Amino acid sequence: MTQASTVLRAIISEIAALRFHNAADSPVVVVSPIDRILNKIATLDIPGKEHFESYIRHKGRMNLKPSTLEGSYHAVSSFLAFYASMGKSQLQDLASSDIEAFVEHEQDRVLKVTTVRTRLHSLWAFIRYLIDQDIVDARILKRKIKLSVPEFLPRAIAPEDIRKLLGAIKETRDRALILVLLRTGMRIGEVLGLKMMDIDIHDRKIHIYEGEKNCLGRVVYLSDDALMALKIWIGKRDKTKDYLFYGLKRGICYTSARNIFIRYLGETGLQHKGYTIHSLRHTFASELLNAGMRLECLQVLMGHREMEMTRRYARLTDKSREEEYFRAMEIIEQGGIDGAY
Repeated sequence: MTQASTVLRAIISEIAALRFHNAADSPVVVVSPIDRILNKIATLDIPGKEHFESYIRHKGRMNLKPSTLEGSYHAVSSFLAFYASMGKSQLQDLASSDIEAFVEHEQDRVLKVTTVRTRLHSLWAFIRYLIDQDIVDARILKRKIKLSVPEFLPRAIAPEDIRKLLGAIKETRDRALILVLLRTGMRIGEVLGLKMMDIDIHDRKIHIYEGEKNCLGRVVYLSDDALMALKIWIGKRDKTKDYLFYGLKRGICYTSARNIFIRYLGETGLQHKGYTIHSLRHTFASELLNAGMRLECLQVLMGHREMEMTRRYARLTDKSREEEYFRAMEIIEQGGIDGAY
């Protein structure tokens, strides 16, 4: 080996050692959701910035989900920017009329009433915090704005359309995905977040350790057809992947799952019926109620904290009300009372 070669090898070794040393001395910095939001607040020119930052830290200590924190950030920052646009700079001057003006401003932007109501709820929470800190007057909560929100019936998929949809699915993974959604009532985000350790094939259970919307953990069960589809998929899937349904890097994203569902709707001519992938969850609930399941049981399976959420499906599937109507109408039409025309 020549002297030049020896020197060259020594230089390469020193460079490699230097890179390793720098990598070891420079750990990857992970920014928490709280810090990410605080960094965004720091760039804003809004009144009460210090109180806003304190409030976000307070919310962080409550161990809320990142999506909840983001929702609070968007609602409060939108209000404070609007508050500043009215020429106000001190939160101590906050009045009920300011909140009313903000609601009208959001409505003028043609936002959905549900979006405005959600932002208003987040804003009330911020104001309650300011009251607790003796920054604003508690009387501001005496006349709270209440928005009337239309309560739509859940849109379930008709039985004949379900048969068409399932008949069109040939891909093993897609069939397992659709049937798990249909037979467990899980939210799409919950299914896409499933890992193999969450599946109990022997006892026909899926453990949801943290619900997507309300952090409410629960157990759901696998019907015969969902269990069979899942077993076939598990037999074919890549055993090195952690997620039950995976993409190139990790779990399938929502857009990909939605596109799978939309593709099958198109293949079966159902694309104009207004069905969404969330309709599978609605169908699950409606079918169980029609089969006689008690509302209390369905509430737990659906992961609803409030019974009122579950009662929506009772309005959709109440067979007793339907039977009462036709029984009474038969009496009317036969001339049993005035009303036979």
